[in-house]
Amino acid sequence: MQLHDTLKRMANPLYPVNSLEGRLLFAVPKKGRLNSATLNLLEGADIQFRRENRLDIALVKNLPIALIFLPAADIPTFVGEGQVDLGITGYDQVQEHDAGVRSVMKKRRFSGEITPEEESARSAITGCDTVMELGFGACRLQVQVPEKGTYQSPKDLIGKTIGTSFVHLTEKYFANLEIEAGSQGGLEGKIQTKIIELSGSVEAACALGVADGIVDLVESGETMKAAGLKAIDTVVDSSAILIKSRSPRNTELVELIASRIRGVIAAQRYVLCQYNIQRSALASATKIAPGKRAPTITTLDEEGWVAVSIMVEKKKIAPVMDELTKVGATDILVLAIANTRTD
Repeated sequence: MQLHDTLKRMANPLYPVNSLEGRLLFAVPKKGRLNSATLNLLEGADIQFRRENRLDIALVKNLPIALIFLPAADIPTFVGEGQVDLGITGYDQVQEHDAGVRSVMKKRRFSGEITPEEESARSAITGCDTVMELGFGACRLQVQVPEKGTYQSPKDLIGKTIGTSFVHLTEKYFANLEIEAGSQGGLEGKIQTKIIELSGSVEAACALGVADGIVDLVESGETMKAAGLKAIDTVVDSSAILIKSRSPRNTELVELIASRIRGVIAAQRYVLCQYNIQRSALASATKIAPGKRAPTITTLDEEGWVAVSIMVEKKKIAPVMDELTKVGATDILVLAIANTRTD
C-alpha cells in the first residue's frame, strides 16, 4: 500500500495532497487506547495543529510537519517502508509487524524467490527504529484460556486452535513452543497449532467455541476476568513508543521533535528537589539522590554549606526527602519541572 494513495482517499479541499510537500510526516493513532495520551504529549511538545472535522490529516501550524492519523496497527508498516518519517504506536504493534515481515521474507527465501543476501539487504534498509519509550499505554500480550477449563500450561495448547489479532507473534510463539516440546513443526515447518485471525472481541472466542485459547492484550485484566479467562503466559510486554524511519526526510526535525518529547516526559516523571546541607554530609546526600545525571551544587555564603538541586522521580520524592533529612539536609523544596529539553 502506497501512502500517496492513502492520502488521496483522505484528501479534502482543506488539505490537498500537494500541501504535504516539504513536510515531515508524523503518524499518530487515530483512535483507541493510545490516542488521548498521544494528543496530550503533542500538546506538551508545542506541536500546534487543528484537526478539522475528524479528518485524518492535520497540518502543524508552527513546524513543517503533517500529522497523519492512522490505525495503530498500520503505523509500523508506513514507518518501516519509509513512507512516514515518525510514528507513535505500541511496542506490541511494532513486534507484530516485524514478525510478519520476517515470516514473509523467510518464506520467499525458502521458495528460492530471493537469496539470503537479498533478504539481509532488504532488512537493513526497511523497518523502523525505536527512538524512545513514552511511558504510557502499558499492557501485556498474553496467552489466555478459560478459567474453568483444563488448560494449565501453554504447552497444553499445542495442536489446538488459538484466536488472536496478533497472528504473526502468536505463530512465532507457538512455533518456538513446539520446538521446545520436541515436535516436528516449529519455525522451519508447518506448526501443529492452528492460528485463526480475529479482528475484534477476541475474548469471546473461547466462550463461542471458536478457539480453545486466545492471545490478546491485557491492561487491567478486567475484560479478561469478565470473559471467564485467565492468563497463563506473557508473549510481549508493551507500552507506547516513538519510532522513526531508517531514511527520514528531515533528520534535524526528527531530533527536534524527539528532544521536545523527552522534555515533556521528564516534566511528567520528575520533580526538582532543592536543599541545603553541610559539605561534610554531601557525599551521603548525593548517594541517596544522585539526580538524573548529576546534582547541581552551589557554594552558599556560609562557610561549610552548599545548596543542591537534583531531579527526582515523583513517585520516589517522599522517601527521598525523609532520607535527606536524616543525613542533615535542611530547607528542602520540591518544585514541578516545566517542559524542558533533555538528552
